[in-house]
Amino acid sequence: MNWKLCVFLSILGLLVGMMTISMVPSTIEPFLWLAVFLVTAFFTAKYAPGKYFLHGFVISILNSVWVTLAHMSRYDDYVAAHPEWLQMLQNLPPGIAKDPRMLMVPVGLVSGLISGLVLGLFCWVASKFVKPTPVDF
Repeated sequence: MNWKLCVFLSILGLLVGMMTISMVPSTIEPFLWLAVFLVTAFFTAKYAPGKYFLHGFVISILNSVWVTLAHMSRYDDYVAAHPEWLQMLQNLPPGIAKDPRMLMVPVGLVSGLISGLVLGLFCWVASKFVKPTPVDF
C-alpha cells in the first residue's frame, strides 16, 4: 500500500471540495467528479504497487474527509450556493437536523464509502489497461 500516493491523489478531492463550495454548480459537480475519478484511476493503475481497488477505496475515503471538512468550514457559503441541502434538511425529522453542519459528517462518510467502491472499481479496471510503473514517492 502506497500511502503517499493515496494522500497525493486525494488532494484532487480537496481541490474539488473547495471548488464545489461556491464555484461549481451542483449540476456540473458529477461530471467534475467523473473526471477526477478517471485521472485518479489512471495514476493509481500507473504508480500503485498492486492492490488497485484498495488504493482507489482509500483515496476516495480521504477525498470524502477533505470535502466534508471543506464544506463544514465554509458552511454558510456552501448553503448559499446549494439550497438543495437546506431543502433536504426540511424533509428530515426535527431532532435529526438539529445541527445541519454536523449532519455533513455522516453524509460525507456514506458518500465516501459509496464513491470508494466506485473509484476502487475504476482503479481495478484501469489496471487492466495501463502499464504499471511503480515508484516510491
